[in-house]
Amino acid sequence: MRKGLFALAAVGLMATSIAACGTEEDGDTDTGTGSGTSSAGKVGVILPDTKSSARWATADFKYLTEAFKAAGVEADIQNAEGDKTRFTTIADGMIASGVKVLVIVNLDSGTGKSVLEKAKAAGIATIDYDRLTLGGGANYYVSFDNTEVGKLQGQGLVDCLTEKKATKPVVAYLNGSPTDNNATLFKQGYDSVLKPKFDAGEYTKGPDQDVPDWDNAQGGTIFEQMLTQNKAIAGVLAANDGLGNAAIQVLKKNKLNGKVPVTGQDATVQGLQNILAGDQCMTVYKAIKKEADAAAELAIALAKQETPSTATKTVTDPETKADVKSVLLTPQSITAANVKDVVADGFVTKEELCTADFAEACTKAGIS
Repeated sequence: MRKGLFALAAVGLMATSIAACGTEEDGDTDTGTGSGTSSAGKVGVILPDTKSSARWATADFKYLTEAFKAAGVEADIQNAEGDKTRFTTIADGMIASGVKVLVIVNLDSGTGKSVLEKAKAAGIATIDYDRLTLGGGANYYVSFDNTEVGKLQGQGLVDCLTEKKATKPVVAYLNGSPTDNNATLFKQGYDSVLKPKFDAGEYTKGPDQDVPDWDNAQGGTIFEQMLTQNKAIAGVLAANDGLGNAAIQVLKKNKLNGKVPVTGQDATVQGLQNILAGDQCMTVYKAIKKEADAAAELAIALAKQETPSTATKTVTDPETKADVKSVLLTPQSITAANVKDVVADGFVTKEELCTADFAEACTKAGIS
């Protein structure tokens, strides 16, 4: 699970400010805007936690920092560590410090909305990153097409059940957090694929539960209860790799791993290793660098008081029915047949993925 990198990133995430700017040699230590060629204001970024997914520590923090530094724009990037009070405190500090743009990944829409309203009252441009804040009224939204993510998960599970020649399989849902709009969109996506199967009697709808805060430990407990109550579960639609792994650990205890297909999302090292081992059916790869770069590009334009040109799509806020200018990126389904694509893209390294236990599987998967 990238323990060394995770620990290093987590230390960085606790810092009060990331000066993505020049040094004294750049001759511009007062403004913090690099080599003196930029007149952009400071950007504040609040990431959600380091528990729900490794990505917030190992990917988003790194890529956002690099993007702002490359542009010579000062950025204050902090992590709320899953604490709503901390989230609000960080936002208050950033607003008081005079950031010109605030980028947030909300912990829930209520907390996110409160922060966005404070920022707007202070004349600060706002961006919802990865998760839309319902009713929040952010100026812009940057994410992946999350309904498409769910469709890929649903189709991935169908493909795996078909490969196993499953007959009227009972399918269990292990959904994401009920306070995360993305989880709602994922479910809309996989429901659009699986509901017709249930309606036609080809599949049987099994237990369907949300996992508060994407908590993997709770996910494991919930799935163990599901399996205890319904031994016939033959497929698991798990909303991300962490929840997928929680289900896999329960399946292992019951000697069902590899027999019951399990989905995932995020293309984590653990998720990819589970795929190589044959315990996980598929995951969804979201090129986080592209998402971080898109958010940074948008924020940089706003910080320079320029009109962004990249937000060419719109997403409708289901609460206010208002359209939010958006950048939506395309996700990719990953199975054993194309795990190598994630390595080739540089998202994970061969060294991280192909440890001793997975060396042979990596060779079979064409990872070199």
